[in-house]
Amino acid sequence: MKLTSHAVNALAYLRPLAMFALAVLVVLSLARLGLVLWQLDRVLAAHMLGAIFVEGLRFDLVVIGFLLAVPSLLLVPFATTSAMARHGNWALRAYLTATFIGVVFLELATPSFINQYDARPNEIFLEYLVYPKEVASTLLAGYSYQLIAALFVIALATVGLRRVLSRSLELPQRPMHLLAAVLLTPALLILCFVAMRSSFDHRAVNPSMAAISTDPMANDLALNSTYSVLYALAETRHEPEGGFRYGSMPSAEALERVRAGMQVAPAQFTDDDIPTLHRQQATRRYSRPKNLVIVLEESLGAEFVGALGGLPLTPNLDALAEQGWWFTNLYATGTRSVRGLEALITGFTPTPAVSVVKLGKSQRDFFTIARVLRSASYDTSFIYGGEGQFDNMRRFFMNNGFDFVIDEDDYANPIFHGSWGVADEDLFARAHEEFVKTRERPFFSLVFTTSNHSPYEYPEGRIEPYDADPHTVNNAVKYADYALGRFFERARASSYWNDTVFLVVADHNSRVFGADLVPVEHFHIPALVLGGGIEPGVYEPVASQIDLPPTLLSLIGISSTHPMIGHDLTRPLFADWAGRAIMQYDDTQAYMLGREVAILRRHMPPATFVYSEGSGLTPAPDDPDLVAAAVAHATWTSDTYEQLRYRIPGEGRPQSGMHLPPSGQPSTSVERERQRVPIDKLHDANTRGDGEYNADP
Repeated sequence: MKLTSHAVNALAYLRPLAMFALAVLVVLSLARLGLVLWQLDRVLAAHMLGAIFVEGLRFDLVVIGFLLAVPSLLLVPFATTSAMARHGNWALRAYLTATFIGVVFLELATPSFINQYDARPNEIFLEYLVYPKEVASTLLAGYSYQLIAALFVIALATVGLRRVLSRSLELPQRPMHLLAAVLLTPALLILCFVAMRSSFDHRAVNPSMAAISTDPMANDLALNSTYSVLYALAETRHEPEGGFRYGSMPSAEALERVRAGMQVAPAQFTDDDIPTLHRQQATRRYSRPKNLVIVLEESLGAEFVGALGGLPLTPNLDALAEQGWWFTNLYATGTRSVRGLEALITGFTPTPAVSVVKLGKSQRDFFTIARVLRSASYDTSFIYGGEGQFDNMRRFFMNNGFDFVIDEDDYANPIFHGSWGVADEDLFARAHEEFVKTRERPFFSLVFTTSNHSPYEYPEGRIEPYDADPHTVNNAVKYADYALGRFFERARASSYWNDTVFLVVADHNSRVFGADLVPVEHFHIPALVLGGGIEPGVYEPVASQIDLPPTLLSLIGISSTHPMIGHDLTRPLFADWAGRAIMQYDDTQAYMLGREVAILRRHMPPATFVYSEGSGLTPAPDDPDLVAAAVAHATWTSDTYEQLRYRIPGEGRPQSGMHLPPSGQPSTSVERERQRVPIDKLHDANTRGDGEYNADP
């Protein structure tokens, strides 16, 4: 009888854990059902309906095992004495309530995240948590009703858990017998371990085991958002800084293939320590190099641009496209602004990790075109409407070639100030002020817009809305185009117009989604080069954002030695070739050569496709050469970052095995001036007899 009493008392300690597990399972199952009904067309097209729920139960048990491991581990010390049992009762209620709120919150956040990124919350979700101001402002401005509804549901679910299951969440007042606790604890931990591992194979369960279809989002529905976030956190903590590797290829072979793809004569490679360092001769020649302005448009995909067959939202850009060099098949390297910045400013290809703008080893002595231009006596600046420190931009730019940064704190009386910064009108007005200043040196400026960012805020009365709801991406695009048109009206009438080459290009699309492993059509973005000396024309081959920096150096008349692997598209060689692009999509990468595409996936074999507009990716026979080129570029990128081999000779040359830490404060203005070629020696030191400007230090 006594033994039975101890057993009943011990089992009573399991009741709150069991009821918590049931509550979590119900929440995750109902959330998954809702997502499946919402995305039913894609689920059915992927033939995933049954697998989602079967695999979903598996991943739900993983989360439950993980969440219950902590109270199971503490069972012995908290349940075997009266005093500790009282504390344990309070601690258990607090822990279970907090974790339950977390589970509910992540599921409630999932539809909005899927709507934006076509995936469950992942490492991108974690990245945004670092910027509470921007996230809070966005939620309050554009998603206030959803936020209120989410808070209400969380409160309701929490109260329901506490009241409906109140008795189950109370631990018995009588302490557990020590022997019972000692026997029960390992049994619980074993159950948790089995649930967490969810496999008796040598490898524990992971997201690739749910990757049954070629639709990444449908595969994600088999997960739950708590698992997805925890998995992203674990992978981020345990991976090398440069990220995981796609496949395996010897570094020497990867380098050889990458060099071959550059289509540069072997004699042009000049430094074994920086294997892609080569001499680029500018195809344009001037007695004085042109100014350079890059206008980076936030979230402007091709589907919003009339001149690319999209919606009629960009009349100003469409008109400008007829006046400059228009790219009809340019593709972004990623889905985040830092990816666009990485490609356009450094020419570096995307890694599976975050952009080099945020990685530690690239915070100083990393190659940027700003470094080239500053050594060529340019003034270099970054002009932004938001906070310069967002995504580590200010630090990266100031440490790698930019003289100064203008951000939202530097606008005295802006016309409009939204969640992400000042309006594009204010941004362009300030940029124009900077450009008309009398100066001895040529200038380079990166101008980055913000208005076309969720929650899509902009001044009233500027545009005729395309949608009835003012806060939509379509209306924000129209406003961004309006501001861009006004800027170029001013620029064309200014003193700097004839001396300046402008690039207008998007950082990425507003949304990248679709049933393909990589939805290539949503990586399609506009790009336009115009200004002094630029003749109207159209570039039709496939091109990548990484091709633009070397192309711009040629267009402004700068010859230099650099490590970029992108193509100078002004060379006749690239006028009629098929072109290539590299696209990073979550943990998947696409290498597109013409219309042939190799897809690299984590823990999965490569796959080859043919891309066509409107139809997306169609499976194609294996192409070993195409796959090898894709793996080579991914391998070269990781090797180059990890080995600090993307720089200018003489800057930050590492010792063998040396890890350069991120720099602290940027160099002073005096130090930067010492690095420049004196302006009075500009022509003598850097101009060849034929008028070619040489930017080599």
